[in-house]
Amino acid sequence: MIEKFNKIISSAVPLPIENVDTDQIIPARFLKAVERKGFGDNLFRDWRYGKDGQPNPDFVLNNPKYSGTILVAGKNFGSGSSREHAAWSVYDYGFRVVVSSFFADIFKGNVLNNGLLPVQVSEEFLTGMFATIESDPTAKFEVDLEKQTIRNINRSAEFRFDINPYKKECLLKGYDDIDYLLSLKKEIEAFELK
Repeated sequence: MIEKFNKIISSAVPLPIENVDTDQIIPARFLKAVERKGFGDNLFRDWRYGKDGQPNPDFVLNNPKYSGTILVAGKNFGSGSSREHAAWSVYDYGFRVVVSSFFADIFKGNVLNNGLLPVQVSEEFLTGMFATIESDPTAKFEVDLEKQTIRNINRSAEFRFDINPYKKECLLKGYDDIDYLLSLKKEIEAFELK
């Protein structure tokens, strides 16, 4: 089972970089483990740390003024290879929502399968989120999965996002695909008896 998702009100971490691929999210050299734990330590590893292993003070995840469970990313987030480890690393770091104006399809499927909500918004709404965070790093955003809305509280702006109804149900109930099938056990057994 994954963590149930309903509504989140949180500040956000801005990553206004376009075309972030899965190798930038989690470099290939960290893909040796098969458990989902520990990948958050290497999220954006080559941007977070210098070659000497010291934190890069200019990278957003190392800046203490930014925090929250929402990652706001530039257009075309999650392109590149299909590695599921990218979704694991974003989730393991502590994010529960990733907002962008476009997601690579495979990445979008992987995050949905791993308890993360990808919220695709318009370029205009995304620009407004970045501006809000720049003017107030503690600004809050509300993501309501049931209503399929994201709200920029400071600007009183709201955007309705799309999500596959099956994936929405799984996130609301904290199901992965196996959990969903197990939840239908009685119906499946009744069908078999026919």
